[in-house]
Amino acid sequence: MPDALFVPDGDAFVPTTLTTGPWDPGAQHGGAPAALLAHLVEQVPTAEPTRVARMTFELMRPVPLAPLRAVTEVVRPGRKVQLVQASLYADGRDGVEAEVMRATALRIRRAELDLPDGTIPDDPPPAGPEHGQVLAFPGGPRFEGTAYHSHANDIRFVAGGFDRPGPATAWIRLLVPVVEGRPTSPLMRVAGAADFGNGLSWTLPRGEWIFINPDLTVHVTREPVGEWVCLDAITHPEPTGTGLAESALYDSTGRIGRSVQSLLIDRV
Repeated sequence: MPDALFVPDGDAFVPTTLTTGPWDPGAQHGGAPAALLAHLVEQVPTAEPTRVARMTFELMRPVPLAPLRAVTEVVRPGRKVQLVQASLYADGRDGVEAEVMRATALRIRRAELDLPDGTIPDDPPPAGPEHGQVLAFPGGPRFEGTAYHSHANDIRFVAGGFDRPGPATAWIRLLVPVVEGRPTSPLMRVAGAADFGNGLSWTLPRGEWIFINPDLTVHVTREPVGEWVCLDAITHPEPTGTGLAESALYDSTGRIGRSVQSLLIDRV
């Protein structure tokens, strides 16, 4: 079993089998490169202390299990508000390098403020992971083998599940480092978990319908505490061929933010 999701190799990152998604053995689960992009954003230097308040990920095409070249830039500098972009590139089947995934991060300056009493909502977390249930991902032979959802993460449902449609609440803990030899930050853990929202709260029958998310937006009000991230997820499909999956995000002490995924819905 690999020891990390990605292994650095010069200016590239080589994915291990732990990044594999459940739909295509040659493509990664969106959570793995999202966590890598969060790491890249955090490596971009800033003159003033900042924290990432929002990250939007665009999946330009399936992210292959192939070396990924990373590019970062500050697209909007500023003392209090900044925009940082990170992109991953891979060689296509025609041998031409193409951008496969991009993240735009909004960074806001850090501050210690004395807020008035009663202005911070009391939003405690759901029942903890110790009360959760581990459920196998239903899918048959094509889901066998090492994969991100089954081997890189510990997923424990406290409501709903892979075995039933509808809203679901699950705690997720990344079991290995995102990048070999480098620490995994709280933001990386949130990014790696947030892409599970539509899979946890599926509503349309698998095998008959697809509900693919070509994007993911994560808002985080503070850094989470501990290794576990909870998603309280619900999916809203529409007969227009689109949908939305949204998840309230928690750590062991309370609410930390929200993630949203646009969905492409179609028959198989």
